[in-house]
Amino acid sequence: MILKPLGSRVVLKETETEETTKSGIVLPSNAKEKTYIAEVIEVGPGEVKDGKEVKMQVKKGDKVLYSKYAGTEIKLDDQEYLIVKQDDILAIIE
Repeated sequence: MILKPLGSRVVLKETETEETTKSGIVLPSNAKEKTYIAEVIEVGPGEVKDGKEVKMQVKKGDKVLYSKYAGTEIKLDDQEYLIVKQDDILAIIE
């Protein structure tokens, strides 16, 4: 199944990260605080707001930092995704 977001919405998939402490203990992603970093899976076409065209600034494959309480979480084909508005994306990570 394919998700195609509408308007200025973006489908994100959270990235799994492991962190190693100074003493060498590896902490899996579920044992620490959420990082709010995700990969862009799909991007909507953009929208017209107040007569002005709003272009999408992110593209498929970008890694982004998003707001803490942003979006709607969904589960599809045993994968968890997050659908957010482009305004909820704070930065592109390069």
